[in-house]
Amino acid sequence: MANTNGAADLNGAPATDTNVGTVRAADITQEMQTAYLDYAMSVIVARALPDVRDGLKPVHRRILYAMWHDLSLTHDKPHKKSARIVGEVLGKYHPHGDTAVYDAMVRMAQPFSLRYPLVDGQGNFGSVDGDGAAAMRYTEARLAEIA
Repeated sequence: MANTNGAADLNGAPATDTNVGTVRAADITQEMQTAYLDYAMSVIVARALPDVRDGLKPVHRRILYAMWHDLSLTHDKPHKKSARIVGEVLGKYHPHGDTAVYDAMVRMAQPFSLRYPLVDGQGNFGSVDGDGAAAMRYTEARLAEIA
C-alpha cells in the first residue's frame, strides 16, 4: 500500500506503509497492574525464593563463593573482617548494597537461623531475642567446616 501524502524515503523512492503492528486501546490501570504483577513474580522466582536444590538465595551463594574462591576463607584459616568479605562480594558479584550482603552473611552465621550455620562468625552476630548484629567493621567471619 503506497503512501498517499507524497513523502519519500532517504533515496528519493516513494515511502510505503509497512504494517509493523497495531495500536490497541488499553486501560492504564489494568496495564500497570499486569506489568507490576509480571515484574513482581519474576523477582520472587529469580531472587526472593530460595532454590529448592540447596535452600540458598543468590546472595547467599555469592557470599559463599567469594569466601571460598576469592578470599580462601576456609574453616582452617584465620577470620577476616566482615567488611572485607562484603566488599569483595559487592565488587565482583552482588552490586545491590552492603546491607543486603551483610544481613545475609549474618543470617548464615547465626546458629538459631540455620540448622547448620555455613559461616563461622566471630563477634556479635545478633541473638534469638531480636538483637541485631554489630556493624560489619566489628565482626569477623570465615567459612564453617560444614560449608
